Amino acid sequence: MAIKAGQLKERADYQAYILEMLKQENGYQVRPSTAYDPGYGMDVELLFSFLEATQPDALARLEKLYGDKTRQTILNYINNEVNKKSRSLLDVLKHGVEFDNGVSLTLMYRKPATTFNQKAEALYQQNVLSVMEEVWHKEGERIDLVIFLNGIAIFTFELKCNTSGQNYEDAIRQYKFDRDYKTRLLKFKAGCLAHFAMDLNEVYMCTNLKGKSSFFLPFNKGCGVGIHSGKGNPHNENGINVSYMWEDILKKDTVLYLIDKIIFLQKETKKDPDTGKRVTKETLIFPRYHQFNAVRKLVADVAEHHSEKNYLIEHSAGSGKTNTIAWLAHRLASLHDRENKVIFDTVCIITDRIVVDRQLQNAVLSLEHKAGLIKVMDEKCTSKDLADALNGNTKIIVTTIHKFMYIQELVQELKSKTFAVIIDEAHSSTAGTAMEAVTYALSESRKLSEATPVDISEEEKSMGDIIEDEIARSGKQPNVSMIAFTATPKPTTLQLFGCLNEEGKKVAFDLYSMKQAIEEGFILDVLQNYVTYKTYFEINKAIEDDPELETIAAKRKIAKYIELHDTNIAQKVEIIIEHFKNRIMQELGGKAKAMVITSSRQAAVKYRNEFETYISKHGYTGIRALVAFSGKVSLDGHEYTEAVMNGIKEEDLPEVFDSNSYQVLLVANKYQTGFDQPKLCAMYVDKRLRGVNAVQTLSRLNRICAPYDKKTFVLDFKNEYEDIQASFAPFYTETILNETITPSDIRAVEAQVDQYNFLDIDDIEEFNGYLYQDKRTSKEKARMWALLDKSLQIINRHPELEKLEIRATIKRFLRFYSFLIQATCFESVDLHKKYNFLSYLVKEIEVGSGGNDFDIADKITASNFRQKKTGEKTHEIESKPEVSLPTPNEVFMDEAVKKKLSEIIDEINAAYNKNFDVDVASKSALQMRDILLKNGHLRDSARNNSLKDFRFAYFDAVQDALIAGYEQNQDFFALLLDNDEKKRELMQVFLEDIYKRLRE
Repeated sequence: MAIKAGQLKERADYQAYILEMLKQENGYQVRPSTAYDPGYGMDVELLFSFLEATQPDALARLEKLYGDKTRQTILNYINNEVNKKSRSLLDVLKHGVEFDNGVSLTLMYRKPATTFNQKAEALYQQNVLSVMEEVWHKEGERIDLVIFLNGIAIFTFELKCNTSGQNYEDAIRQYKFDRDYKTRLLKFKAGCLAHFAMDLNEVYMCTNLKGKSSFFLPFNKGCGVGIHSGKGNPHNENGINVSYMWEDILKKDTVLYLIDKIIFLQKETKKDPDTGKRVTKETLIFPRYHQFNAVRKLVADVAEHHSEKNYLIEHSAGSGKTNTIAWLAHRLASLHDRENKVIFDTVCIITDRIVVDRQLQNAVLSLEHKAGLIKVMDEKCTSKDLADALNGNTKIIVTTIHKFMYIQELVQELKSKTFAVIIDEAHSSTAGTAMEAVTYALSESRKLSEATPVDISEEEKSMGDIIEDEIARSGKQPNVSMIAFTATPKPTTLQLFGCLNEEGKKVAFDLYSMKQAIEEGFILDVLQNYVTYKTYFEINKAIEDDPELETIAAKRKIAKYIELHDTNIAQKVEIIIEHFKNRIMQELGGKAKAMVITSSRQAAVKYRNEFETYISKHGYTGIRALVAFSGKVSLDGHEYTEAVMNGIKEEDLPEVFDSNSYQVLLVANKYQTGFDQPKLCAMYVDKRLRGVNAVQTLSRLNRICAPYDKKTFVLDFKNEYEDIQASFAPFYTETILNETITPSDIRAVEAQVDQYNFLDIDDIEEFNGYLYQDKRTSKEKARMWALLDKSLQIINRHPELEKLEIRATIKRFLRFYSFLIQATCFESVDLHKKYNFLSYLVKEIEVGSGGNDFDIADKITASNFRQKKTGEKTHEIESKPEVSLPTPNEVFMDEAVKKKLSEIIDEINAAYNKNFDVDVASKSALQMRDILLKNGHLRDSARNNSLKDFRFAYFDAVQDALIAGYEQNQDFFALLLDNDEKKRELMQVFLEDIYKRLRE
């Protein structure tokens, strides 16, 4: 049916067009609505037509028992099974029904994994898809379209035509307010699997209709590519924008694939926050379009390339990553290639958390699988259990990355096996020794000394051969395909797992951006309501002596002293509690919660104590706080632990916080990542946040909380809004690596190491000779220490500052080299020998405290604390997609500047109202910094010079910046223009910070 001019003005035209497409293109039977039986939710005639064509023997056996009542008996039996609490329509479709006489009826034939079984393939082809329009599911209520599988209703559609003045929102309202969700067709679990509200441009979907509380999610492809991705659907030059529904989603293969492999009933048992009783919540999980597409797209590519490639999946927080990982793991575990060979022997899902996330465990185990094929390495499992699973026939292993660190001696020769490794949240651990341990355990290349004994007739491998094997083991392994998931890909993650785009830059294989997730309503924009505060104070010397102290160390200690000062924390607690009480706690029907991000474990303890004091003093009810930190904290002569302060076990905290008993969670590092609590509406930040850490922390707020219209709020005592905005910018749309690492980078760092002249080529060669022996005598071990000590003696002749530079340069070399051999095919036996030698040597280098071993608390007092609001922002996140790998610049340590304590105090007080108004002094200093950060010539200088050389351009630019800002603040800037010493003294504070920012 071609679309003609004047058509699609009415919904009926649109409906008729879809019916025609389903019939002509997908082989659907178009059935009359009179064939629908509302009591069973079936097309009874078509169901028995399917059974008679595929299972005549089973029907004959049942007819012997039930005679002319056979049809009615079968219908009632199927209906009873569907409505059982322990079963569902999905379960009955997938597993059929079994009668007490042993007769079974199959209601859906699954697609066989291989083409060997021609009978199974023929039965699969006999599955029948059909469609009805204007279906009366009860008297007085019609559904526009209903899709059936073998006569059983599986999907419903309410259609709207935009050219008639209605859209999908009207269809959603129809489902919510005009449809009885308790009928057989619409009943949760027993009725259709999904309900679609669709117009010409967009599709929304719901699996659990419950009146006005029904929650519809978008089922759109997304509009735009890469950095331009957003909500909706792309323009379709050749048809309707939602034509992918009948051209793809409603095709026979896709429908059966969804039911067989994707849709599942999730059961979650937890304590009800209101009653305290343990209840089981059931959710029918139907994929969002981006989840389904990502799994299908990746599976298709793996089927083509096997374990040849690595992949990066950049999916926003709140995108349903856990379920996507579970679906992908199960699909890869059963995937066959065109020759019907299994592609992966084992699929490993790894996380860098201490224990495997409970939500991830549940998702993987919820999908249908045979007993024994999945092994979750929970807190009770050891590294030996992981090794046994790898050596055995386990198909899916869920584990922490850290267990791989301890199994190198336990795994057998695995080179005959192929692995898919799915990484949950790929961050720092995926570019370090932990990931090296994974590739070591699973790789085909194995170190000679740890491989099976070599036959005596075989020529012995040289040290160079062994090192080449070791290098090969570090990079991409031919028998291992790694699939990394993250919402915030760092440059190193893009380098390791990304693929090249048309411009030759590395990007993710599949993208579901933060921008699209926000626009589609899956997550919230956490920067929409952002308020910043600043702490003002005055400090004074509390001792008669005026000791000379290292300036930067002293300022850091003073900053920590201020952070933990009782008055400072008391003022912030008052602001937090009063703000939460008056602005937040009434949200979400009075169930809103907040998180306070503290700067340290000591700060978390002090916050909790002050929180309790303030609440008690004011007699407030309905506001209680839990605290979260690791280990033990000693403070003011007392020892604190999280469990004792809260009065509950650590592992119970998430569940207890979810109850109505607690509203605020005070954290120190814990729960800043991976914590999913939709009721969090506000965050109070008293910690410096940057980059990925800022995004992950603030993203705890971004979860929607249906059916409420949730809004988020951030009150920040420590960070500038512009800095937080800059942290989000690379991850708002597509993240792009603008240039990749090359061997010249490591050669540059090697040159920096060599310039200190503490290495001897012969010593390195001799050291490695011992290192690669199967066994070493005590005398040989002593000789290895002697070789290291020879270099160490040369290093120790340098001043302390240069020793710091040497150690930092060595560490930089080790990090860069380790990453280079993971990320590229680079091989250099000589460089690897140097890497081995330096890996041992760096541990021997000891440096002094650099004047940092002093206490400040007994030397100063602080007073006149004030917390002042400095800004209120409602801006949207901006996109700056390109990121860069860290570059191997020369390490340069500034000579520690020492001043008298009184001078350091004067400097700080000058910034906080010594000679100028508080606002004038602080804002002017920040204004100077902002002017410098916008200087293009200064940015070029930072990117092309060491910090040492950058200084010259920096102080030249300071003079220009003062002139540029003169009109806005004449008094303060005039003082600095006239006094070079004060100008240099003040602007020295920003030097390193500006240098680092300009290089980003």
